Amino acid sequence: MTIKVVIVDDSALMRNVLTEMISMQPDMEVVGTAPDPLLARELIKQTNPDVLTLDVEMPRMDGLDFLEKLMRLRPMPVVMVSSLTERGSEITLRALELGAIDFITKPKLAIRSGMMQYAEALTEKIRAAYSVKDRLQSKFKAGPRPEVQAARLPMMGNRLLSSEKLIMIGASTGGTEAIKDFLVQMPADCPGILITQHMPEGFTTSFAKRLDSLCKIRVIESAGGERVLPGHAYIAPGHSHLTLARSGANYVTQIDQGPPVNRHRPSVDVLFQSAAVNAGKNAIGVILTGMGKDGAAGMLAMKEAGAYNFAQDEASCVVYGMPKAAYEMGGVHEVGALQDLAKMVMDRLSRDGSRALRV
Repeated sequence: MTIKVVIVDDSALMRNVLTEMISMQPDMEVVGTAPDPLLARELIKQTNPDVLTLDVEMPRMDGLDFLEKLMRLRPMPVVMVSSLTERGSEITLRALELGAIDFITKPKLAIRSGMMQYAEALTEKIRAAYSVKDRLQSKFKAGPRPEVQAARLPMMGNRLLSSEKLIMIGASTGGTEAIKDFLVQMPADCPGILITQHMPEGFTTSFAKRLDSLCKIRVIESAGGERVLPGHAYIAPGHSHLTLARSGANYVTQIDQGPPVNRHRPSVDVLFQSAAVNAGKNAIGVILTGMGKDGAAGMLAMKEAGAYNFAQDEASCVVYGMPKAAYEMGGVHEVGALQDLAKMVMDRLSRDGSRALRV
């Protein structure tokens, strides 16, 4: 099996660098490169690639327009190659919404020492994109997915419960859209939510702003030291781990730049482990689509500490890696489709509230 890749980038240097990295892999072949979407369109017809890498900002035709047309007429796995700018991050998030599988920031060409790690990350994302090729094509042939309706879940009506309980969310590949679909359903008085999404520095700021504009709850990028409040969600910044801590009777956020865990910073395991230690049975864990196993050990620790945990099912995942690892390790209580998970969590909280009232 050889993964056929087409590279679309207006920089000849970048096309050469990406070609060299991909061609070093025994299971990959670059079957063509193009400097803009118009030439890429013809190249795709000629070479029938398995995966496309696409520059975010392109000449002659907007990259987003090209991606939208591609997903409508010839759906295929796309990995965006994004610039580390505010505009680049906003375009990248829109590209993921339109159907791109994942993204990677452009390499710092002056720093040769990091090129091996970059090549490993790039080719890992291409393999993950290839692995969902058949499912992606089936999904787009079935038509656009229905939009999840915002705030359709009822208010909790139990202020004490919403103050005591916490929701911990972890995700990676496909997670930006999965987290959005989960959060838009949350009522304004839901428990405080802490989120780790694998994402580089700079992108989490735009991600938090986008979610805040769509949800009834308040969504911010954590700076550390915030008191965790009901109706608020705190996203790990792309440069640091996010953890939960106690300050007297309150829960607070903390961030630190400790070493990567499972090759990630922020790491889902770090967040979940902190919830196990500091929240115990007051925590609810949710693990969503993602590549790898980050979060599995932390979710098991949460379960052993008394937390109740949910995992996204295989059919609704972009990549069924992290939820599968958590399930196989024994840390998951319930599995559900993405569109059902928010209701499942709120139903669990309602049952906890009923028991609390009876006591």
